[in-house]
Amino acid sequence: MSVTAGPAAGSAAAFAAAKQQGRGALVGYLPVGYPTVPGSLAALRALCGEGGEGPGVDLVEIGLPYSDPMMDGPVIQRAGTAALARGVRTRDVFAAVEAVRSTGTPAVVMTYWNLVDRYGVEAFARDLAAAGGSGLITPDLIPDEADEWIAASQAHGLDRIFLVSPSSTDERIVATAAACRGWMYATAVMGVTGTRSASPTAAPELVARIRALAPGMPVGVGLGVSNGDQAADVCAYADAVIVGSAFIKPLLAAEGAGTPDDLSGLRTVLADLTAGVRR
Repeated sequence: MSVTAGPAAGSAAAFAAAKQQGRGALVGYLPVGYPTVPGSLAALRALCGEGGEGPGVDLVEIGLPYSDPMMDGPVIQRAGTAALARGVRTRDVFAAVEAVRSTGTPAVVMTYWNLVDRYGVEAFARDLAAAGGSGLITPDLIPDEADEWIAASQAHGLDRIFLVSPSSTDERIVATAAACRGWMYATAVMGVTGTRSASPTAAPELVARIRALAPGMPVGVGLGVSNGDQAADVCAYADAVIVGSAFIKPLLAAEGAGTPDDLSGLRTVLADLTAGVRR
């Protein structure tokens, strides 16, 4: 199904809808192109709850694989490297957005800036909006260097989601909040991404600083959450919990078992996490 009526509602609307239900939102990340482009579209739809018995994520974060993923952990790197080897292209991300939007779930794209720059900033904004995308997460683009993206996203009604970390100064948090449109991504772990056994204590402190410095700014936290208990912990102080590696691991396991189309493991993880944010 193709969605071509312009950009979806802002991605922060997913946070607001979850808040109305008295809970935090669940943001799920998967890369386009793994295990194949068609296989990734099926996995993304499953992430939205299609074909399962329970709810899906509130917002999908679609990763665009990159050849030098300096901020990605080993799980995301493994899937992204395989996707690149199998021929995934930048344009495939727009088909992924359409697949997610066909389920009624909003979608944002996460990518390293070089891919957007090479595609053409205006063209990327135009095509993302036309596919029904809500916005873009830019982990390696800082607001100080984002004039072209700010202009293009403004013209096409797209959210701008910039990142802050525990090392961000108060001045940086204020400036980042001013440049964001929609919500802010708080990466509460120093270093690369990936699942961890416990939530770091830096996360609540970082969110508290954002609340004080940028009142009213919705905050999503990414810190390596791998289960429903951790998701519930994060949603006690943040607007949303962002989960990536935990969703990719069962896809890697399925391919390793010779059953790359098996999404049962993904659905099991999804059920645990959706239950977690609803506690």
